[in-house]
Amino acid sequence: MNAQSEPERFRGVFRAAHPDVLRFVQRRTTPDRAEDVVADTFMVAWRRVADLPVDLDGARAWLFGIARNQLLNHRRGERRSDALAVRLADAAALHGDRTPDTADAVVARISVANAWHQLSEADQEVLALAVFEQLTSTHAAAVLNISPGAYRVRLSRARAQLRRHLGAEPTTLPLEEAHP
Repeated sequence: MNAQSEPERFRGVFRAAHPDVLRFVQRRTTPDRAEDVVADTFMVAWRRVADLPVDLDGARAWLFGIARNQLLNHRRGERRSDALAVRLADAAALHGDRTPDTADAVVARISVANAWHQLSEADQEVLALAVFEQLTSTHAAAVLNISPGAYRVRLSRARAQLRRHLGAEPTTLPLEEAHP
């Protein structure tokens, strides 16, 4: 048993994980809602502090799972916001941020944005956990409340879907180097 009291353990995890949880939520909702979702996440975590995993990586994944559920509760019926990279690509395309030096980069971003929009929400979430959150299969599976094997299968399928939408060869997609 851990020598720390539950309040001490909670404070330690809060200090260590709050920035990660906030970034996790900010990628999935509007800025004005992010703080509320994070506050609700930690309120749930406080009520369930006895269930808080001892190791920081496990606690972080557990908090991501709670945050994900809070987001789903806050957005019933509303499609979640795109990941930060995709939103930036859309903004660049809409504002005409295209100079000769960055034209290829903008075209690539637009291609990724278009391919991203064609993915299902489930595929977007699986890829975001691997690429943006850089979670291992075990931790990403915990966020989604599935087995690591099921997560790896979903990730493989999501990568294949993204490749198809991009028209990329299997070896040319940079997501292959993301954490499994």
